[in-house]
Amino acid sequence: MKLNYKRTFMIGLAFMSISAFWQLYDSLVPKMLDSTFGIKETATGAIMALDNVLALFLLPFFGALSDRVDTRLGKRTPFILFGTFVAVISMMVLPLANEWVNFPLFFIALGMVLLAMSTYRSPAVALMPDLTPKPLRSQANAIINLMGAFGGIFSLLMISLLVPRVDKPNYTLVFLAVALFMVVAVAALVNTVKEKKLSKELADELSDEMEAQRAEDEDAATSEAKKGSKLPKDVFRSMVFLLASIFFWFTAYNAVTTAFSRYAEKVWGLKGGSFANSMMVAMGAAIIAFIPIGFVSSRIGRKKTIIAGIIMITLSYLCGFLFFNYSPWINVVFAITGIGWASINVNSYPMVVEMSRGADIGKYTGIYYTFSMIAQIFTPIFSGFLLEKIHYRTLFPYAVVFSLLSLLTMLNVRHGDSKPPVKEDIITNFDISD
Repeated sequence: MKLNYKRTFMIGLAFMSISAFWQLYDSLVPKMLDSTFGIKETATGAIMALDNVLALFLLPFFGALSDRVDTRLGKRTPFILFGTFVAVISMMVLPLANEWVNFPLFFIALGMVLLAMSTYRSPAVALMPDLTPKPLRSQANAIINLMGAFGGIFSLLMISLLVPRVDKPNYTLVFLAVALFMVVAVAALVNTVKEKKLSKELADELSDEMEAQRAEDEDAATSEAKKGSKLPKDVFRSMVFLLASIFFWFTAYNAVTTAFSRYAEKVWGLKGGSFANSMMVAMGAAIIAFIPIGFVSSRIGRKKTIIAGIIMITLSYLCGFLFFNYSPWINVVFAITGIGWASINVNSYPMVVEMSRGADIGKYTGIYYTFSMIAQIFTPIFSGFLLEKIHYRTLFPYAVVFSLLSLLTMLNVRHGDSKPPVKEDIITNFDISD
């Protein structure tokens, strides 16, 4: 059985549109809160953390809800359509409220768009495994990840091109460009991926052997769930240190990505959307690095690759601090940031899975994402407090400190390491959830 690349590409359009929105949100909403409404950095951080607070509760809820519904469009498609429609309408109010300097309208629209995104993020992600046989999901997930990265790059490119380099730019055009991108992507998805029809066809295509394998997998999962077995004490200790590392490196990285658009303006004097160029370099470097990172992990193991990534990203934060003015060399620093982050991302979740084998993999997967989400709730607020009370120049030292903490905890991880086999299909190197 071979992967249907065209179908997978079309399924990935939903995730691509989601990634485009979040890149726009993280890049421009903090600037609008600061420069237009005069919201202080701590309060801006709290507002920027709202999406992660909502995600803790709403993503599991709407994911489970989409499991139970059954419409003529399928289980996931109605959520994708409704969520995209409400998100696009609400997000277009943001630049208008920004121009009118109407904060109540801005905040209401922001709440609406965050709720709308929460309604369909989980169903959109679940659509791929719904319509892809299990043995092909690694390849399919790699394509989905790549499309998500391209969605982010599209938003950064639009920010760079469409945001005027003036003190108070009008953001309407860039929001319109991303909104149209989301609408076109989801319209193409709905017109080409007939979820209910494809679900039935997939069930018919599965051979008896694959049905038997699926039943065996489900029986094994049920058996493991019934066991409720606990991790051995030494493995549990390693898991705690790994989860602490996850919290620390997300705390460092998310602080930089959330505040960078403002930092570039206030410290380096970059106007408009010019800050986006460095972020595009980081994202592009990460995409290019996925394949060599896969080979490196297979040679030296996941733990050493993660440690190398932490060292790289820590050095990049330190170098960022040393630039008092903008220089093209900043792009080299951000390329190192992208490679370091990719080295961490590719290998961290598989280590959690490796340690939790024989226990409750699903439970520890949930804990993994909970720790990363808590970090992304905590760090915009705490780093924002330092930016407000001390100086914007605290941003990169803050990231260095938490990145070094992740290194210290990672050095205490004694289990879960492995040398993954070199992947036969090059595309599967982009399957960062392994």
